[in-house]
Amino acid sequence: MKLNDKIYIAGHRGMVGGAIKRKLEKDGHTKIICRDSSLLDLRNQQSVNDFFEEEKPDFVFFAAAKVGGILANNTYRADFIYDNLMMEANVIHAAYKNNVKKLMFLGSSCIYPKMAPQPLKEEYLLTGLLEQTNEPYAIAKIAGVKLCEAFKDQYGCGFISVMPTNLYGIGDNYHPKNSHVLPALIRRIHEAKESNIMEVTIWGTGSPRREFLYADDLADACVFLMNKYNGREIVNIGVGEDLSIKELAELISDVVGYKGRFNFDTSKPDGTPRKLMNVERLHSLGWKYTTSLREGIKLAYQDFLAKEIVER
Repeated sequence: MKLNDKIYIAGHRGMVGGAIKRKLEKDGHTKIICRDSSLLDLRNQQSVNDFFEEEKPDFVFFAAAKVGGILANNTYRADFIYDNLMMEANVIHAAYKNNVKKLMFLGSSCIYPKMAPQPLKEEYLLTGLLEQTNEPYAIAKIAGVKLCEAFKDQYGCGFISVMPTNLYGIGDNYHPKNSHVLPALIRRIHEAKESNIMEVTIWGTGSPRREFLYADDLADACVFLMNKYNGREIVNIGVGEDLSIKELAELISDVVGYKGRFNFDTSKPDGTPRKLMNVERLHSLGWKYTTSLREGIKLAYQDFLAKEIVER
């Protein structure tokens, strides 16, 4: 990507898109195109086609998605599959029709089979059943990967797909019901500390293991791969290390300064037992993360506190 190329970030208001925008601006890119969902509904094919014909972007980062945690995925199953399928189909097709040089589609680690061997290698895609609670979202994301592959195969498009692990950081969603596990724990543990509540309830057994990548590290990897990678195969983006939900809660408590205990509600689902990414392909290309989990949680907590003050 040249500094004067036109770069469209789909989903710039989200945590991932916002991090990519910060990275591009830091690198000196001057023609970054963004549209709020109020101005451009990516589910509307005509609107997307009109936008691409008008702007003619050279590069596209497709970071737009309807996302959420276990509860949101399981509750809004139709919304998650429909919205994501429509957005990615419209954007990828419009990118092809308007001769976009390169498009990066961001998937999710949840596309891998629930019981796949660990750590998750890229070739494990479509080798087993998905986790039931987020199956609609995962199927939509798999469709996006296959769209990129199909347009590359048939038309030679420079479309690539990357699979980030669990993400967190600046601009995360701290909604009490619809957030992912790390920001949800930051909010719950902070509120317990502020209210002097000595017990925090956590869904499940606390034993599932998860890997977490700071969003600005992901953005760095995305820009790196946009410039360096042209393969058909998907590329995992992660840290290659994980920890249990119980260990995560203890680490967040330490950062927040909470001294209470945890109650694990085993009547609630655990989700996938483990989701650790194999990142050998990414490392072989020359990229590795730099932000430790503790440091990343500190930065995320500072962002949460700033948001909380503003909301008050």
